[in-house]
Amino acid sequence: MHVRPILGEPTLVLAFEGWNDACESASSTVRFVDDVVRTVPLAEIDPDDYYDFTVRRPEVRYQAGSASSIHWPANEFRYGVTAEGLELITGLAVEPHTRWRSYCEAVVELAVDMNVQRCLLVGAYLADVVYSQPVVVSGFASDPELLERYQIEPSNYEGPTGIVGVVYDALAQEGIECLAIWSGLPHYISATPNPRGSLALLRKVSQYLETPFELSKLKDDALRFEEEISRVVASDDELTEYVKELKRREFAQ
Repeated sequence: MHVRPILGEPTLVLAFEGWNDACESASSTVRFVDDVVRTVPLAEIDPDDYYDFTVRRPEVRYQAGSASSIHWPANEFRYGVTAEGLELITGLAVEPHTRWRSYCEAVVELAVDMNVQRCLLVGAYLADVVYSQPVVVSGFASDPELLERYQIEPSNYEGPTGIVGVVYDALAQEGIECLAIWSGLPHYISATPNPRGSLALLRKVSQYLETPFELSKLKDDALRFEEEISRVVASDDELTEYVKELKRREFAQ
């Protein structure tokens, strides 16, 4: 803990880099919220117990006139208050490589200590979707009514899960209201970051937090991104045919 603020019933917003963060859409979303709310450091989880540093290596950063510094995989929590008076805690971390249960216990401990009453987890995944269609946001919630309220498509996914799903389960078992939202992005577009994914998530985050965001710049970025991808697809016959096939499948449904 860097500080111990006295908070009422803050909302927790979490994202994790890695498997849960296609095209950096989820991590970009939390960074956007941090910038808008002007959050400040609250706490961090020591990475030493949770990472294989041969998989996610620490970085050396050059500093002119002084010794280079080592930057380790981050597990940072920040806090702030929105212009509307909502107390907010954000968490941005790298998906841990080991000891997930212990890691989740640390997250739950922080949430309980800070009297968190609800949590919004954001993620992004790669899928067979048409790049030019609106980004679909799907998810799951401890209270299914939340999905209907925020017009989030219920997820029917079964299979391997990431740390978002495991943290969600740990927090929900503690009695904290949890909503996890995911943007679905085209797997055949490797460009990162994808502002369309972040834009779709931020619209839902804005609704959930009841906090309006100024998204005009991100909308412009998303439009330019889509135009560039359209040029790439148009110049590749094989990719063009694949997108046509996706559209035919969508129409058939």
